[in-house]
Amino acid sequence: ALVSWPSAPFTKSLVLKAITSLAHPPSVIFDSPCDMHRYLQSLKSNTRLLQWSTYDDIDHERSLLYRNSTLSSSYTIRKALIRKHFLSRTIHAFCTKHPTSLLSSAVPRSYEVEISFSDELDELFADDLYDLSQDLDNGGSWWILKPGMADRGDGIRLFDNKKALREIFEEFEEDSSDEERDETEEDASEGDASAGIVISQLRHFVIQEYIPNPLLIDPREFHLRAYCVVQGALRVYLYDRVLALFSAVPYTPPRRDEVSDLAPHLTNSSLQTHRGEDGVRLFDELLRLTESHITSILDQIRDILAEIFRAALENVVHFQPVPNGFELFGIDFLVSYNGESSPHSPFSVCILEVNSEPAIELTGPRLSWILEDLFETIAKVCVEPFFSSELDVEDCAPARWTTAATEYHFIKCLDEQVR
Repeated sequence: ALVSWPSAPFTKSLVLKAITSLAHPPSVIFDSPCDMHRYLQSLKSNTRLLQWSTYDDIDHERSLLYRNSTLSSSYTIRKALIRKHFLSRTIHAFCTKHPTSLLSSAVPRSYEVEISFSDELDELFADDLYDLSQDLDNGGSWWILKPGMADRGDGIRLFDNKKALREIFEEFEEDSSDEERDETEEDASEGDASAGIVISQLRHFVIQEYIPNPLLIDPREFHLRAYCVVQGALRVYLYDRVLALFSAVPYTPPRRDEVSDLAPHLTNSSLQTHRGEDGVRLFDELLRLTESHITSILDQIRDILAEIFRAALENVVHFQPVPNGFELFGIDFLVSYNGESSPHSPFSVCILEVNSEPAIELTGPRLSWILEDLFETIAKVCVEPFFSSELDVEDCAPARWTTAATEYHFIKCLDEQVR
């Protein structure tokens, strides 16, 4: 097994512990990228190999060439899910083709936009953003702007009118210009890399309607972080120990005079490291929710996950699952409150985004046991069948689970045979 997580030592420790928990654990050969590369060059094509590493340290060519002998912890092509603008495009295409899909109501109203300068907005309002233009002219709704390739809350802004949106892009232009000036004073190679990040983050955007009635606890806004494990081509599992990530301050509705204060609305744990573990709880620890409430919300998450991956499977260019791959995703959901008199459920769940290599180190020591269990179950479900010479992968326990069944705290959401 090759294990490399150079910037995530906690993840590395979880992977190593999960590997040693197996009945017949493969030995860890190297965890240095340079040593790994040399070792890979010396391996025969039929040598059984586990690559449980960060995406950049996986030999993706070997994964594709030697599918019967190499198991990797990431799919090579999955932009349809993990880039916000690609995910928006994937969902839009799927709902256009399948108008009755539950994704039609499980995703906030969204617009994808490609823009480099604020003066392009007028043309966009007359074309790609015409419907948004009408909504802004009518007023009454707030919107969230998200850079397509940023993460951990970077670049998120709130607005409710055209003037505010224009000012946001003007601010981005100023920040980009300042960044470029700073880079000219640094080493050329470092400057190129940093400038590339700025340009890529400030070109593709997703605009989503702000959900006005989020479920509040204590009374803060929160989102749910669900860990989703995808295996082969293609089984999708939901780990039923879901986390609730809370905002830093009590919730207040967005206001024009406080539009720059995002603290009541942003629930990313990466933005609240000063709070320690106070901002992260287990979903079933939330006292206001009954068991039936939790079951209803988990069922909605399960169904949305299944539909999201069905949508991704139809985007064959940007999502290509392979039989010898598996991957852990952190998927964020927001719960809105419809009232107890709602004919279906008092709660509605919508998906916000899909994260590869989720920042699990921010969960905190109190809930680290959940992550240990998660990784050990990944090893049991995804790794052990591949390396057991006495076990046919299609005859293993996960293959026999029915959809919606739960084993080892994994709920099977989807089971498709696409390759």
